[in-house]
Amino acid sequence: MTVPTATGTTTAGTTALDALYVYGIAPSGSRTPRSPGVNGAPVRLLTESGLCAAVSTAPVRLRARRRDLMAHQAVLDELTAQGPVIPMRFAVVSPEAGVLRSELRSGAAHWEKQLDVVRGCVEMNVKGTVVPGCFAQLVRRDEKLRALARRTRQRPDYEANVRLGEALARGVRREARRAAREVLNHLAPLAVRSVQGSLDDEQVLSTSFLVRSADEPRFRQAVDARARDVGDRLALSVTGPLPCYSFVDPRPAPAGR
Repeated sequence: MTVPTATGTTTAGTTALDALYVYGIAPSGSRTPRSPGVNGAPVRLLTESGLCAAVSTAPVRLRARRRDLMAHQAVLDELTAQGPVIPMRFAVVSPEAGVLRSELRSGAAHWEKQLDVVRGCVEMNVKGTVVPGCFAQLVRRDEKLRALARRTRQRPDYEANVRLGEALARGVRREARRAAREVLNHLAPLAVRSVQGSLDDEQVLSTSFLVRSADEPRFRQAVDARARDVGDRLALSVTGPLPCYSFVDPRPAPAGR
């Protein structure tokens, strides 16, 4: 529900007095989260067509303040602890309860399908950044780098040092990317699905994994083992369990499609 304009929902700015801040969608029968919501507002469940949306009164102005981001996450954490949840990104607002009920009703088949996708699962995010250094090992393994290093020692000058430095940096990134592929090959079989995030020259691994809740300890152990194996080339970190943001489509198809 990154909020289709067909529903009249908005994601920022000033809201009407009856506007609702939306945290996520869960099966009906879920318990109301006790954590206070955004702006300290109490959270309630709006039920329709076998589904419920966790909502609170929307503040007049929405800002990505740390306390509100944490409140948003706390509500989702409580829902996720009970069962499958379609999480909404921060600052999703419905103009009023009738609009939200209509969306739950018209998109019920879509929401049920999305809940089935993440049922019994959590999201784990693994990132890997390049480890600088390790030049001695890299030079020992790479004949071209050894030759370049010899020439630089024999005829040291600024340009030669720059060429050697650039070659070493490329080599370090290449080794880190190779390590990232090794990590993915080991972790992918432990997950139901995976989705790659954005990468750059330093962060060469950023992947979200849909992991069955029962397999989370095994997945963490696998990340720890890989971190020890590739630690000289790639610094690994794992975040989770998270609501399954990366594995649901929060936008139902328009009617007739």
